[in-house]
Amino acid sequence: MMGMCRNITILRGLEPAATPAEIEAGARQYVRKISGIRESSAATTEVFEAAVARIAAATTDLLTELPPRKQPPTTVPPMRRHKGRP
Repeated sequence: MMGMCRNITILRGLEPAATPAEIEAGARQYVRKISGIRESSAATTEVFEAAVARIAAATTDLLTELPPRKQPPTTVPPMRRHKGRP
């Protein structure tokens, strides 16, 4: 089995629950990693964004359907790391 993408954090078990923006950010990181596309171009934007949308929808379904975690995740998603700081 290949290693986990280090830029994708665990969203299941967050309090408050993962937001749509956090889910989309994770989906975008996943699509970037597996496609090798850092920045989309005119030739790749449509298919790239469609993949992000499908993965975000599947992730939302997954997080909704899984049972609650017994312990919260050990890392904080990037979008939450700077909240409350000047």
